[in-house]
Amino acid sequence: MQVREGMSPMVLTVGPSHTLRAVAHLMAERAVGAAAVMDPDGNGPGIITERDILLSLGAGQDPDTESVGDHLTTDVVYAAPDWSLEEAASAMVRGGFRHLIVLERGETVGILSVRDVVRCWTEDGAICPVPASAATG
Repeated sequence: MQVREGMSPMVLTVGPSHTLRAVAHLMAERAVGAAAVMDPDGNGPGIITERDILLSLGAGQDPDTESVGDHLTTDVVYAAPDWSLEEAASAMVRGGFRHLIVLERGETVGILSVRDVVRCWTEDGAICPVPASAATG
């Protein structure tokens, strides 16, 4: 099975000037664990995850004043839609992260989470629509 079959094509996208609280609200509203960060001055999309927000809160930082741009992961590993799920899972384990932004010809086409990989592997290889409640990142 390939990444394109397991990824979510709906990607929450935010800017680097969003506050952590605003992004946390958007992530909670959409029940996802990560958002792509689009910075016109950047070298491709970054990613902000619930872990990044948790680390900031744990350090006593104010989520109303801290910006995404100061907390996002910049050394992002991107997946290609034609990668196997095994290749994507291996990249996640090696990098110690739970989400991959999926790029095709330089454009963000989806996001793949560990939950997506597990869902695919527990469906006995069947390709079927994912219920909205299970399509969280």
